[in-house]
Amino acid sequence: MRRATVLPAGALLLALFTGPAPAQQPAAPPEPSACTSIDVDAERLRCYDAALGRAAATPEEADALAARARQLAAELDRASVEGRRELPARDRARHALSDLFRSEGGSEIDAHIANAGKGGLLDRRWELARDSKLGTFNFRGYKPVYLLPVFWSANPNERPTPSGGGDEHGNVEGGALDDVEAKFQISFKTKAMENILGDNGDLWLGYTQSSRWQVFNSEASRPFRETNYEPEALLVFRTGYSLGGWRGRMWGLGINHQSNGRGDPYSRSWNRVVGVVGFDRDNWALTIRPWWRISENGEDDNPGIEDYIGRGDMTLVHVHDGHEFSLMARHSLRTGEDSRGALRFTWAFPLGDNIRGHLQVFDGYGESLIDYDHRSTHVGLGVSLLEWF
Repeated sequence: MRRATVLPAGALLLALFTGPAPAQQPAAPPEPSACTSIDVDAERLRCYDAALGRAAATPEEADALAARARQLAAELDRASVEGRRELPARDRARHALSDLFRSEGGSEIDAHIANAGKGGLLDRRWELARDSKLGTFNFRGYKPVYLLPVFWSANPNERPTPSGGGDEHGNVEGGALDDVEAKFQISFKTKAMENILGDNGDLWLGYTQSSRWQVFNSEASRPFRETNYEPEALLVFRTGYSLGGWRGRMWGLGINHQSNGRGDPYSRSWNRVVGVVGFDRDNWALTIRPWWRISENGEDDNPGIEDYIGRGDMTLVHVHDGHEFSLMARHSLRTGEDSRGALRFTWAFPLGDNIRGHLQVFDGYGESLIDYDHRSTHVGLGVSLLEWF
């Protein structure tokens, strides 16, 4: 019986190592000497790959190799189980416990399994595959980085709710606002820990800051109307499963703080535990984030914020021919009067080698923290240096 089990595994091993080589794609290579001055490791590596004409396997090829490697691993596991049946009960229990907590090893089979999805959208953003990991404390893009010189609001919030709420007539005068302002956002992340469990599990630290600037409001001395600060920590793990044609690439759990850094009566702040699962297919990526608010001791700066900004969101991104389209939807996950949320659509289109045009359309509650309980439609146009992908 053991021989009949091992023979198919050997055939799979032969197929795994003699499968078709990744297709090479032609490129217009730069001179290798041009790469030496690049400080960022990942960008310098891409430059050398292009100069030497090295093309990586596609995510589909990486997935195919991973599937064949999993099949082979299953065959080998079955063969191992057959061999253990003759062992004493104590030894069988020890092997079972070892299998439960084992990490991916250094064999060729394990390497192919751990590199599933290599080069895909989510792998490029989170360094999920084993060979994609580039070490700790390197700066990476996180959320889009953009400048919108024109950001129009259909309903400017001139009477924001004071900190801690109050009755519906207790709003604080906020002053006359122009319906056109500027908006910009910066966002980055860095990996603080890598391969926490075997060769999987990374701890990322992220920071996002977005500002709304009444730059055209000369009567009010062109003030910054609202700035939101969002530091967070996120533990991310690679996954490898399929669901309805989508590949489940990652799951994560983190802590998120968001505030506007202002004192009463316009203070806004809250803390959340945020989960995330990520899927991709072809040139599509989908991330789903449920969150749970951490209760605060003392006064609540934004009462009922979950019933406005929501209890989770999902973002769908499509990349095509240099264009990137994204749709974010969030909701309170409640019915009746508490059924609220928001939609945001963005379109990034190429303008040059390192810059894109950026169109943003938002409708709903909570475009910023000061507006968490205020509904409006916003349209912005400008440029971006980084998008989701």
